[in-house]
Parts: sequence; C-alpha cells; structure tokens
Amino acid sequence: MRSARGLRRPGGAALPGTPGGLGRGGGLKDWVCRSQVPAKSQPTKATPHKCLGAASPEEQRVLERKLKKERKKEARRRLQEAGISVAQSPAARRSGAALALDYLCSWAQQHENWRFQKTRQTWLLLHMYDRDQVPDEHFSTLLAYLEGLRGQARELTVRKAEVLMRELDEAGASADAPLPGRIQRVRQVLQLLS
Repeated sequence: MRSARGLRRPGGAALPGTPGGLGRGGGLKDWVCRSQVPAKSQPTKATPHKCLGAASPEEQRVLERKLKKERKKEARRRLQEAGISVAQSPAARRSGAALALDYLCSWAQQHENWRFQKTRQTWLLLHMYDRDQVPDEHFSTLLAYLEGLRGQARELTVRKAEVLMRELDEAGASADAPLPGRIQRVRQVLQLLS
C-alpha cells in the first residue's frame, strides 16, 4: 500500500491520520500533491485532487469518501443558514424477523415467484425454536419449508436440534424446567428431518 506522505496541504501540513498529521483538519479540497505545493514566496491556488490519479485505489476511495462527507456537511450548513430544519429521520428499515417471515410467506403463497435468500433461511433456522420470533401460525409453514431443506443445511439443522434436545432433556432432569413449546418444536423438527 502506498503511503500518504506525498499528500500535503498547500501550507505544508501533512494529511490527517498519517505520520506528521494532526488529526482533523480543513477541507479535503485543500489537499494537493507535495509536488504541487508552491514555494512560500509564490502563493497560488493549487488545483484540488490532482494527486488522485497517482494515489492507490484505496487512497482514492478514502479521499472520495472524505470529499462526499464534506459536501454533505456543507449542504447541511447551507440549509441551516437558510433556516430550513434538517431533521435526521432514521431510515425505516424492517426487522430481520419481518423480512424472514415475509420470505417464508412468499415461499408458501407464490412459490413460482419466490427466490431463495440465504440470509432469510439462516435467520429462520437460527430462530425457529423461539415462539416470539417465529409465531405458531408461521411454524407449520416453516416445517413445510424445512422438508425441502437439502445438503449441509439439513445435516446441520438436524445436528443442532439433537444437541438442543439433549440440553433440554438434561435441563428437564434438573430444577430448571424448559419451555414445553420449545421442546415440542425441537421434536417436530427432528421427526421431520430425521
């Protein structure tokens, strides 16, 4: 990886975060190659980002991200000066549970338009024994989905269910009474896949 030592401000300060850098500095638009820094007696405006062509791809990405962040900050500042409120609304993202249950329902209802999604299947396999995450009305659909499970996913699911069943049996023998619904779900999965 190329070092960023060649990147200097027109005044001679090093790039923040590099040896000799002082942390947060001014804007990215002020950064230029060391070869472009004019002599102190001839103050001229250097063209920004001339050195991006000589920088490695990783350095280019870092500089582009910093520039984008600075542009966004500048736009936010202009909006605040104009009196327009900048509300930070969090992106409405759906939870993993909702996405996985929608995936399961689309598998059951629209099988011809359904597409396999590894992350959704993984989420379902990890949370299938939890009644809060996968409600009872969806568990029967999940069992039907598990019938089509093949390969290593099937083997791993069986192994995990067997281990969980042993743990629940041991916990049942001790004072801790396991949840009866969880034991029932583990048994159903084992009966289906074994």
